[in-house]
Amino acid sequence: MTQLKNIFSTKWGIISVGAFIGVFAALLTKWGNPGNMGICVACFNRDIAGAVGLHRADIVQYMRPEIIGFVLGAFIAALLFGEFRARAGSAPIVRFFLGAFAMIGALVFLGCPWRAILRLAGGDWNAILGIFGLVFGIWLGTLFLKKGFNLGRSQKTYASVGLLMPILMVGFLVLMFVFPQVKGEGKSSILFYSTKGPGSMHAPLFISLVIGLAVGFLAQRSRFCTMGAFRDLLLFKDSHLLLGITSFFVAALIINLALSQFKPGFTGQPVAHAMHFWNFAGMALSGLAFALAGGCPGRQVFLSGEGDGDAAVFVMGRITGVALSHNFSMASSAVVIGTYGAAAVITGLVVCLFIGFTMRAK
Repeated sequence: MTQLKNIFSTKWGIISVGAFIGVFAALLTKWGNPGNMGICVACFNRDIAGAVGLHRADIVQYMRPEIIGFVLGAFIAALLFGEFRARAGSAPIVRFFLGAFAMIGALVFLGCPWRAILRLAGGDWNAILGIFGLVFGIWLGTLFLKKGFNLGRSQKTYASVGLLMPILMVGFLVLMFVFPQVKGEGKSSILFYSTKGPGSMHAPLFISLVIGLAVGFLAQRSRFCTMGAFRDLLLFKDSHLLLGITSFFVAALIINLALSQFKPGFTGQPVAHAMHFWNFAGMALSGLAFALAGGCPGRQVFLSGEGDGDAAVFVMGRITGVALSHNFSMASSAVVIGTYGAAAVITGLVVCLFIGFTMRAK
């Protein structure tokens, strides 16, 4: 157990975890998930929000088992290795807003950092602008970190606080079993299900759940984080986490090539648009929000599974953000950004900059 406790934090450990995620993210597309969307934390949050009726975009409603698995896998890993620690109290309302704006930006681009990498591995050159925007946003965040930006220290709290997110995920899983999709129907008593569009495209529940559990477990052990990879490189010239991101990309690329899922170009890409400036700007907003909050969307999910109440608040902010994006016409389509997408990105950048400038330790 001691060796296992440390192996995933080593150089080859993080490379192996990244490769594992890349392989199965590409395979999930083969097994039914949308194109270049084997795993997308932002898109899957959006689908979950739709499944419980927080928005009415009927093409993106499905209770994604991968997210449930992420939380529960991280929870299991934290319990096994004595790292489950309930804590909270580090500027929760700020984290909520950061989570909301991170997802608003992501849905203008149409994907989180994980999907940006998967889109590139699938040949979608529009993702290049998104990745540049992500790195730019993270770079802005590091400037605030250098100037003393701090959301404050979290405090140890009741175990029940840390257990709420895993319990919620178990509840969601129970709902999937009790109220499964009825073929051709858009609602099963409580849960909404897409009958067309990206929400109707999904791998079998058991496969998605098992892969989610494995990714959650491994990511919790390795501290896998897309934002952290670029932040550490920019701040400390530390490339450890970047090795995981690189292996993630390479593994997904190899699988896509092997399965004929690599289709290079700017046009005709699945769930993607070619408005380059807004691809850049949307992910710049997300990158800044992730840097200020201290983790990419995946990392925040894993932290919520190991008892971090502040990360759970960020996740709740994200779910609110994706719902608002669709309810208020801010999310992009595969052709063009939403009616109010540009205004939302500008507003989000202003709010995040305000937070960055006003929350610096003296």
